[in-house]
Amino acid sequence: MPDGGPAPAGPYGKMESSLTGPSCEEFAISRLVLWNIDLTLLDVGQVTRAAYAEAFEKVTGEPLVYLTSAAGRTDSEMFFEFCARNYVDLDPDTSVLGEFLDALEESFGKRSDELLSKGHVMPGAAASLAAVASMPDTVQTVVSGSTRANATTKLVAFGLDAYFDLDIGGFGSVSYPKSSLIQSIRLHAAGEGGRPYTEEETVFVTDSVPDVRAATIGGAAPIGVLNGSATEGQLRDAGAAIVLPDLTDPRAVMTAVHQATQGAAR
Repeated sequence: MPDGGPAPAGPYGKMESSLTGPSCEEFAISRLVLWNIDLTLLDVGQVTRAAYAEAFEKVTGEPLVYLTSAAGRTDSEMFFEFCARNYVDLDPDTSVLGEFLDALEESFGKRSDELLSKGHVMPGAAASLAAVASMPDTVQTVVSGSTRANATTKLVAFGLDAYFDLDIGGFGSVSYPKSSLIQSIRLHAAGEGGRPYTEEETVFVTDSVPDVRAATIGGAAPIGVLNGSATEGQLRDAGAAIVLPDLTDPRAVMTAVHQATQGAAR
């Protein structure tokens, strides 16, 4: 169970956090908080790599010998990188990509019962999500390189899905970089007839340097978390003005989100 116990219900399961922090009045502006999943909230790399290998060989007929970094990349982008690194000559058409993504979802789905035993939630993730969920007029969703089905499976396994409006999230099911996913979410999250979220109202919480760059391009303030391999200096150089050591202090996470969106209150 996440953080040593069951995750409290999120905003779409309706339970408020009892944490104290900056006052509700300070938080009374609209905010869109985007989260990366892998290595920011949880780590299921062992299961994911096995699913990649099986799906790649099923579609190409070749073993996946050489992997590539998943940081900041979508599954769609990674497939063609896998082909290049493993000397697989395939026409980059959407039908081949679609076959790979379907095979990947099938392979990952049948390993879903391995997620808890071979993966783990990052310390403080559930409590921090609950804390941010307690901020008025705040919507949380994800920007993930995984397909919608696989991203949802990961979150459900660790009880984190209730904190997000996954209907408005961005996923690797489409052939767009994360910067485009971020921009699309900002423009359309409020639904038909709603105004777009501004850059000052949007943050992206992530552990990776490419994601920080994607945030600056897509129009979100990046908040770095030292859960992955990136250093504080690397995250700051990429554009993160705020870098947290981890997610174990929910009040610090709330404060970071508040600071990153202060411009929206002006």
